[in-house]
Amino acid sequence: MTEGTTSAAAEGADTLTRLEQEGEIAADYLEGLLDIADLDGDIDMDVEADRASVSIISDAGSRDLQKLVGRDGEVLEALQELTRLAVHRETGDRSRLMLDIAGYRAQKRAELSELGAKAAAEVKSSGEPVKLKPMSPFERKVVHDAVKSAGLRSESEGEEPQRFVVVLPA
Repeated sequence: MTEGTTSAAAEGADTLTRLEQEGEIAADYLEGLLDIADLDGDIDMDVEADRASVSIISDAGSRDLQKLVGRDGEVLEALQELTRLAVHRETGDRSRLMLDIAGYRAQKRAELSELGAKAAAEVKSSGEPVKLKPMSPFERKVVHDAVKSAGLRSESEGEEPQRFVVVLPA
């Protein structure tokens, strides 16, 4: 190993350790929240795409956990921000942590990937740009990734909360 390779490996290990620490802090915060709300759920931690990922899952059906998702994921978004703030308070660093509850984001990601692929197919056949409905930053990112994997490009336009994706011809 060369010196550059060694330092890159050490930097990667430091990043992984930092992200695992973020996950631990987030899990502790969320466990406390579940206790206060008297809800049952298990915490699952992972590191995906250079960010900590924490999921709250339940074996006893996710009906109770749906309260933590809210309408269109609004409560989930708020809890994610609160969890990021809790991590920031402990580490002093800004967190890009992703929170999923009862598989909501995983299901939403699959639906949005399909939407992005369909929009890309429509643009390929018509040659005209396609504008999608306003979306959250998470939703836009998933659509952008799906469009990119279909070989096209996309842009976000508008101002929050009315920011939307435009899929463009090649």
